[in-house]
Amino acid sequence: MATTDSDQDTQSLTIVESVQDGLRSEMARDDDVIVLGEDVGQNGGVFRATDGLYEEYGEDRVVDTPLAESCIAGAAVGLAAHGMKPVPEMQFLGFSYPAFEQIINHAARLRARSCGQYSCQMVIRTPYGGGISAPEHHSESTETFFAHYPGLKVVVPSTPYDTKGLLTSAIRDPDPVVFLEPARLYRGFKDEVPEESYTVPIGDAAVRREGSDVSVFTWGSMTPPTLEAAENVEDEISVEVVELRSLSPLDTETIVESVKKTGRSAVVHEAPKSVGLGAEVTARIQEEALLYLEAPIERVTGFDVPFPLYSLEEFYLPEATRIEDGIRTVTEF
Repeated sequence: MATTDSDQDTQSLTIVESVQDGLRSEMARDDDVIVLGEDVGQNGGVFRATDGLYEEYGEDRVVDTPLAESCIAGAAVGLAAHGMKPVPEMQFLGFSYPAFEQIINHAARLRARSCGQYSCQMVIRTPYGGGISAPEHHSESTETFFAHYPGLKVVVPSTPYDTKGLLTSAIRDPDPVVFLEPARLYRGFKDEVPEESYTVPIGDAAVRREGSDVSVFTWGSMTPPTLEAAENVEDEISVEVVELRSLSPLDTETIVESVKKTGRSAVVHEAPKSVGLGAEVTARIQEEALLYLEAPIERVTGFDVPFPLYSLEEFYLPEATRIEDGIRTVTEF
C-alpha cells in the first residue's frame, strides 16, 4: 500500500509532470541525488521531464552529457559506487542498448561482486513504447531484457500518482532500478498527485478493476486499452484488470489470488509475443494455480517483428478491440 497522508495538498499533473515533481522532491530531500543525460539540463529533456531542474539545482546536479549511452550508464555506476544516487536518463529505451554492458555487467552485479561491500543505488529513467508516431528506435518495448537479469529491478507506472510514488521508491532503493515511462501516456491525462513526497512500494501490483469471470494482467501503456476493453464487455463478462506496475520483482501473490478467483486469465503487453514477459506471468500461474484454470491462458501482444513505422502502429499495438477478442477467447473456451 502506498504511504500517503490523506490530508496532503494535491496538484493536477500529467505523467511527465509527475516525473519532474518526483525528481524535484528527491533532489530537495537528498543532496546526493543527481540527474544526468542528454539534454536534461538547459534544454529540460526531450520530453521536458527535467524542465526547470537545471535552473534550480545547477550544473553540478543536473548534468548534460555527451550523446553516449554507455558513458552515461558507466558514469552513473561509478557515482553510485562512491555514494551518490544518480538518476541517468536514456532518451528512449531503444537508445539504451549501447549501455547494456554497463547496466548488466556492472550496475546489476556490483553488490554480488563486492560481497555486499558496495551497492549501486541508481535509477535508469527511460520512456518506452509505441503510439507516439516516432521514427525507428523510438518505440521499443523490450522490458524483458532488463527484467530477466538478477540484480535489477524494473518498474513501469501508468498513472501520474503511481509515477511520482514509484520514482520516489526507486530513487531510495539501495539497488539499481530501471524506471520505464510510457511515452504514449506522458501527456494523455491528469491525476491528483500529493504535493509532498510519498512512496508506492516496488513489487506490488494494483487491482484496477474487480471482476469474477477472467483476470487480465497488463502494465504501462497497455493499461488504458485493457480497462477500455473490460468496460466494453462488462454486460456479458466480468473482467478483473490487474496492473503489475513492478515487472521485477513480480507480485506473484496478487497474480495467483486473482486467477484462483476467476479461473481464467489473459496477459496483455505491447512487446513481441515470443519470450515476452507474458510468458513468465503464464508460467507462474501454471506453477501455482494450474488446478484453478478452466481455460488456456491467452496472450494479447505485439507481433514477432521489429516495431513498424508509425503508419502501421495501429495494426501492431494491442488496442481495445483486439483485447476484447482475447477476453472472449478465454471465456468461451
